This record gives sequence, C-alpha cells and structure tokens, in this order.
Amino acid sequence: MKEKNKLKEKLYGKDFLLVLIGQIISLFGNQILRFALPLYLLNQTESAALFGIISACSFLPMIILSPIGGIIADRVNKRNIMVILDFTTAALVLVFTLLLGKIDLVGLLLVTLVFLYGIQGAYQPAVQASLPVLVAPSGLLQANAMINLVSSLAGLIGPVIGGALYAFFGLTPILYVSIFCFLFSAIMEIFIHIPFEKTESSSNIFVIAIGDLKESFSFMKHKQPTIWKISLIIASINLFLSALIIIGLPVIVTQTLSFDAELGSQLYGYSQGALAAGSLAGGIITGLLSKRLNADNSYLLLFLCTLTLLPIGASLAFPIPAMAAYIIIVVSCFFMMLLATLFSIQMMAYLQMLTPSHLIGKVISCAMCIGMCASPLGQAMYGTLFQVFAKTPSVIFFGAAVISCIISLLSKEVFSGMKQTLTVTTD
Repeated sequence: MKEKNKLKEKLYGKDFLLVLIGQIISLFGNQILRFALPLYLLNQTESAALFGIISACSFLPMIILSPIGGIIADRVNKRNIMVILDFTTAALVLVFTLLLGKIDLVGLLLVTLVFLYGIQGAYQPAVQASLPVLVAPSGLLQANAMINLVSSLAGLIGPVIGGALYAFFGLTPILYVSIFCFLFSAIMEIFIHIPFEKTESSSNIFVIAIGDLKESFSFMKHKQPTIWKISLIIASINLFLSALIIIGLPVIVTQTLSFDAELGSQLYGYSQGALAAGSLAGGIITGLLSKRLNADNSYLLLFLCTLTLLPIGASLAFPIPAMAAYIIIVVSCFFMMLLATLFSIQMMAYLQMLTPSHLIGKVISCAMCIGMCASPLGQAMYGTLFQVFAKTPSVIFFGAAVISCIISLLSKEVFSGMKQTLTVTTD
C-alpha cells in the first residue's frame, strides 16, 4: 500500500512515462495499419458498400472484447496484458504479410481487421485502468490529457507517413514498419511496474466474467446513472457522426473528389492527420484549461462538434474546385476532433473519479462498449448510403448534422449538475 501511495504522489514517474511511450509506439503501428488496410480494400474493390460492411464487421470485436478486457484488467497485471497483446499483434501482422496475395483478399483483410480491432479493444482498458494506480486523483485529468496527446500524436504521424509510404511504395513497407513498432513497444513495456493485488476466487472464469459484467452494469445504471446516460449519448453520436467520418472521409477524398489514385491516397493520409492534429490540440487545451473547464456545459461541445458537418456538406453541394473542397473538409475535421477530444477527456476523467478502484477497469470497458456499440451499424449504413447517393453525398452530411445537433441539445439535461455530483461524490 505504501508503494502504491508513493507512486501516486508523482504524476510523471518512470512507469507512467513508460506507459506513455509504449502507447505512442504501439498506437503509431496501429494507426498506419488501420489507415492502410481499409484503404487498400477500397482501392482494390472500389466498392463503398463493401468497405462499409467490412469496416463494421471488423469493429464488432472491439465492442465485444472491451468489457472482457476490463474484467481482465482488474484481475491480471496490466503490464502483462500490454506486453502480450503487442507481441500478439506483431505476430498477426507477420502472418498477414506472408499470406497476402496467396488467398482471397477480402477474407484475409476481414480476419486481420477483426483480430486487430479485437486486440485494441482488450488493450485500451488496461491502459486506462492503470492510470488511477500510477497517478494521484488530482492529476487524473492531466494524465488522461497526456494519454490522449500521445494517442493523437501517433494518429497525426501515422496516417501522414502511412499515406506517403502507401502512395509511393504500396502496402508492404507499412506492414514491416508496424511489426517493428509492436515488437519494440512490447519489449519496452516489460520494464513497466504497475501495482497489482491479485484477487483470489474459487469460481470458474465464465462465472467470474458474468458476475463482473453484472456488477459493472448495475453500478452504472443504479449507483451512477449519469455514466449510463452519457454512454448512451456517446453511442448515438457515434452512430450518426463518428461512423460518417470513418466511412465518408476515405470515400469522399479518394473517389468523390476525383483525385488520381496516388494523390488521393496522400491526401487521405493528410486528412487523417488533420483529425489527429485536432485531437492533439484538444488534448493540449484540456491540459492547459483543466481547472477552468465546466463539465455542466459538455453538451455545447457536442453541439459545436456536429456543426462542423455543415461546411463539409456545403463544399460537396456547390461546384467548387476539388482542392478547395478538400481544404474545407480538412479544416472542418480538425475542429470537429478538437471539440470531440475536449468532450471525451472530460468524460473519461469524470468516469474515473466516480468509480471505485476495484471496478474501474470493468466500468471503463463497459462504458466504452456501450459508446461504441452503434458504430458498426452506422458504418454499414453509411457504406450503403454513399453507394446510393454517390452523386449527391452532401445530402448525407446535412442529414447527419441535423440529427446529431438534436441529440446534443437534448443531452443538456444529463450534463447539467454534473460538476456538483462529482463534488459531492468525491467529498
């Protein structure tokens, strides 16, 4: 216990910094893969519908494994989870590299993306659950901001480098770079020390898992219902807004704007970099203004975030040069992600402060699961819509903007009084 308290006194201790560094290396490898593999599929098949369906199917394991990852994170050494999953991802990409061109592309990509997203779903709860035992409660908002910063930095660098590599050299160099990243991250994470107290249980793993899930959902619905409501709000926004960007951005940049294949791949990489840059800026702003941010007004961040869809729709509705439309889209995506990051960091810190330490991994993963559950449906839906409205994609963006704005305004009641609730709970 003394060791645990000592670690929590230091915000920037060695172990916390190693977690940060491991995150940026591992996430960089993950980002270039998640950029290149779907783009490779879209370029090879030229089908927005197939792209949306494959993206939706690959996203499902992340949703399913997030709660399981939370259960494991509360019962297994979190350091070991990170190490094993990074080694496993390196092996997965190596197998994909060896099989590429030898078996059916669609099936190979689907299986690889399913495992890649599934691993990520089990990985992130371990990282989030490690923060409260490495950082003092007063530093959780800043710690979450820093985790978000390194994630955004990886997201900024990954697609830009991935876009350049993909445009000039194809998929193979990206595969080799990602394998190296996962191996290096796994080896470095071996030296992290995260305080861990093993929980003894005589029940089998399935009984434990079911009991843990019931306990987590019961805590969210009955003891802290605000967490439950926020998770549902995030799920709604993911259905209509996040899924639109995941599917719409590559389709618009590489197909609708009629750039040539090489330039389209590079510009798509830059657009992904703009999203990451917005997240990076949002993390910096959160860290600088952490004591001034008011959780009660979080609904305004969601509202402003949804308004960024309007200039994207306008750029596609009017006959303007393709590069001008692209610039409008990139700038809009930057501000969209900045606002979304301000919102998400506040919500994660709020959740961590309200949840007992023995439940934090499970509750975080369950909240993430609820928030993500609508995204696959949205991705499949938008894949079909972009196929149907190939000549008038602006209709999709305007429709999504209206629905998302309504959701954000209706959420005002949920967020009002949040700061007071947090004060009462922590006192």
